[in-house]
Amino acid sequence: MATITELKAVLKDTLEKRGILGHLKARIRAEVFNALDDESESRPSLSHENLLINELIREYLEFNKYKYTASVLIADGHLRKEEGRSADVEDFHISQAVKR
Repeated sequence: MATITELKAVLKDTLEKRGILGHLKARIRAEVFNALDDESESRPSLSHENLLINELIREYLEFNKYKYTASVLIADGHLRKEEGRSADVEDFHISQAVKR
């Protein structure tokens, strides 16, 4: 019969292989930061440029498979989870020079 320690090790191994453990850790981190975030202190509204920069950072993280870091950024920055930036470019009314 397997011991509790062995069962924990197998469960942890299985969750790591499925990518679930890393996601859970990132989600917990994001929730801890949200809990520590002072809600009475309002965030300044982001300019279109800063919002675009945040989206580019998110895209970079997802492109390089830093999905857990990206999930924290999304939770913290209230960013969209959708892929690509063609819609973002249109949303932010970026000039033709930037689209090239």
